[in-house]
Amino acid sequence: MKKLLRNTLRSSFVQRAVGVLAAEYLRLVWRTNKFTFDPPEVYDIVEPQIPAIFAFWHGQHFLTPFIRNKESYKARVLISRHRDGEFNAIAAERLGIGTIRGSGDHGGAFHRKGGVGAFKEMVRTLQDGCNVALTADVPKRSRVAGLGIIMLARESGRPIMPFAMATSRFIRLKNWDRTTINLPFGRGALVGIKEISVPPDADAAMMETLRQELEDTLNEATRRAYAQLGRPGPQDD
Repeated sequence: MKKLLRNTLRSSFVQRAVGVLAAEYLRLVWRTNKFTFDPPEVYDIVEPQIPAIFAFWHGQHFLTPFIRNKESYKARVLISRHRDGEFNAIAAERLGIGTIRGSGDHGGAFHRKGGVGAFKEMVRTLQDGCNVALTADVPKRSRVAGLGIIMLARESGRPIMPFAMATSRFIRLKNWDRTTINLPFGRGALVGIKEISVPPDADAAMMETLRQELEDTLNEATRRAYAQLGRPGPQDD
């Protein structure tokens, strides 16, 4: 029975159906939540920095495709090659976001799960004038930023834009990253505090300092987003 279920979930038809349904559900959530922006001129701040690296926490990422303010803003998101990533890839592409398939940061072990190829593709994407979006966490370590995204900023010369999105109505799962499923018909908040730039000659000590700054900034953005909605953040429950 388990094998049958596993094979069914792996079928391209089921994966596409789930991906499409997920995308349309998220579109409904976005359209039925009234969002505020912190700071109010956040898009005016970000636009001159494009192309940029947009960073967010895993489990708080479902609405991130909608940060595009204009259809002309191109973006690609890093999505795992794991079979669960297929649903996310299909949903992202239906929402107008390109995908880069491969692993994120495994403690600097970029050779794992296509990490080297994905890293090179992200650098090329930024060089081509297209934004890159990815979760900042080390896999299975919630709200602990990895060095991979810092390395990407150093190699590409593009700034990191950490941000958080939250809705007043949600379901939060009790898994490793406290995945938050946003619900429709409420209020929303998008918070972007500051950019983080990595010098091309940054040494190991500076890289670690900037990694910690990214982690602290994302935590503060997440805390602020939920506080604006009067709801507990994933770190509070």
